[in-house]
Amino acid sequence: MKKLIVISLGLLLFYSCKEEKKEETAQVEEIKQYSIEQFMDNENAYANGYSPDKSNVLMTSNRSGIYNMYTVPATGGEMTQLTKSDSASVYGISYFPEDDRILFRMDGNGDEIFKIYMKDSTGIKALTPTEKVRALFRGWAKDGKSFFYGSNERDSKFMDHYEMDIETFTPKVIYKNEDGMEFGGMSEDRKYIALGKAINTNDSDLYILNTETGEKTKINDSLSGNSPEDFSPDGKSLYYTTDADGEYSTLMKYNIAEGTSEKVAERDWDITGFYFTHNGTYQLMFTNEDAETKMEVKEVASGDVIDFPEIEGQSINSASFSRDETMALLRAGGSHTPTNSYSYNLKTKKLNQLTDVLNDEIDGDDLVSAEVVRFKSFDGLEIPAIYYQPKQATTENKVPAMVWVHGGPGGQSRQGFNSTIQYLVNHGYAILAVNNRGSSGYGKSFYKMDDQNHGDKDLKDCIAGKDWLAEQDVIDGDKIGIIGGSYGGYMTMAALTYAPEQFDVGVNIFGVTNWLRTLKSIPPWWESFKEALYTEMGDPNTTDSVRLRKISPLFHTDKVTKPLMVLQGAQDPRVLQVESDEIVAGVKKNGVPVEYVLFEDEGHGFVKKENQIEAYGKIKDFLDKYLKGEGQQGMDTGM
Repeated sequence: MKKLIVISLGLLLFYSCKEEKKEETAQVEEIKQYSIEQFMDNENAYANGYSPDKSNVLMTSNRSGIYNMYTVPATGGEMTQLTKSDSASVYGISYFPEDDRILFRMDGNGDEIFKIYMKDSTGIKALTPTEKVRALFRGWAKDGKSFFYGSNERDSKFMDHYEMDIETFTPKVIYKNEDGMEFGGMSEDRKYIALGKAINTNDSDLYILNTETGEKTKINDSLSGNSPEDFSPDGKSLYYTTDADGEYSTLMKYNIAEGTSEKVAERDWDITGFYFTHNGTYQLMFTNEDAETKMEVKEVASGDVIDFPEIEGQSINSASFSRDETMALLRAGGSHTPTNSYSYNLKTKKLNQLTDVLNDEIDGDDLVSAEVVRFKSFDGLEIPAIYYQPKQATTENKVPAMVWVHGGPGGQSRQGFNSTIQYLVNHGYAILAVNNRGSSGYGKSFYKMDDQNHGDKDLKDCIAGKDWLAEQDVIDGDKIGIIGGSYGGYMTMAALTYAPEQFDVGVNIFGVTNWLRTLKSIPPWWESFKEALYTEMGDPNTTDSVRLRKISPLFHTDKVTKPLMVLQGAQDPRVLQVESDEIVAGVKKNGVPVEYVLFEDEGHGFVKKENQIEAYGKIKDFLDKYLKGEGQQGMDTGM
């Protein structure tokens, strides 16, 4: 591997091995390390849209400790705080199209039961106030006089499609979802609605509903992954992605009157998104290229690609246009650079930076760029991964490492900035974010490879990742652990129970430990996806329960021999607190060191800054003690 010190061959002749070691040691000492408070003080801020006159931009930011709404001049400058919540996070949606009223959403400390609110000069009003009812914004009407949203008020299992006018705020049902369909967009004239029906976690059927006749037309003719993207501005076509003809998703256009489809675009990676701007002047297409988002913007009339300014060391991965299409909000970042927001004037070519989210106390040169690597698994299958190597790692200063496992099943570790990863890397832990078989982004065959095989071959991929790490000359092969959240937390527990000697420690962040319970207790609003999940994982109400019990770590805690840390949010609606309570109790019976961190005011993911500081700071302390070996003498088994 590349050393940090670059010495010319000529000079090298004059150095003894001892002198070189001194130089390396000196270089290691020069690398500045930052506290968890400093890393968590990297701001997470993103733009929600322009004000009607385009003079201001609505922002959502966690600079106050939790998410609140702010506004910032479109030319850049100081952000002004609009909400001051100190409990539940506030997430901006948008300004109203013709005035300065604002829509936002908020749930109950992570319970994911979101409600839509309006903020105006008189205060805040709940527009979807019904208790225990979930509401999600789905866009503004073309004329700006109403907005659309999904709600499970009629039936907790299904999200109906509503329209609410902005004068009386009276809701009207446009589509009553009685078949467990997923909403996929609506034409501007409200005549057509795109609907999806999941068959499994990869394959789905795609329909177009005629709201005037009630007729529903299936537009795919084979078992494949289909995703509706956007209707054409004239409402005569639906653009959608499909992997029917190959490993990767291509962009298709379905002509509604003729009932025919034609291919519009194809890439060597998945096309993951496509839509038109408000007046149809531009079209945006996104691809997932080796775990990195690439964006292409075209002028529809000419077919010309629109070039955006170069932002040094960053790549632009999203653009949100103003309603008159003269300005665009851009997001840009990299694996070593937090994502910032910019405002770009397409006419004047003027670019204004709206955020600078890296903590002023952190020198960007101390952060690490990710490297995409590939290694062979036990059966020869090539596994992609994202590798972060500490700058202080050398052959003379070998570092411990962690295999990082993403959520899912079916997720993907991406080439984006992660403050937690950078914090651990900054303190001398190499991170290998493994995209094991079953991960998205590498073709449908790779994606399906873990179906009803969870905790087996995908776990072996993670073990192969550990073996790859051990082969690197800057890694201490005797100090490698595993960490993951959600499904990654399950993989952590699977590793400690089914391959107990492979990893030296495990960090389980709200991971599934009892598949029987988790699959039976999924939130009601996941009903349309439940059967698809059962197809991949197994149905807990059938003979599949035997296998599900076998792969559930909770029933095999007696096998755990290595130190374990568990983190959980009490409001988590996906992985219930009892999952973590019971795994901790079971492992502690073995006399194995266990640390448990529980947050009463968090859900499936920790969003409050003070909780992030506690959670990720304690992860490092745990690794320092049990992986690096600092203070292992007299190991305790306390909480």
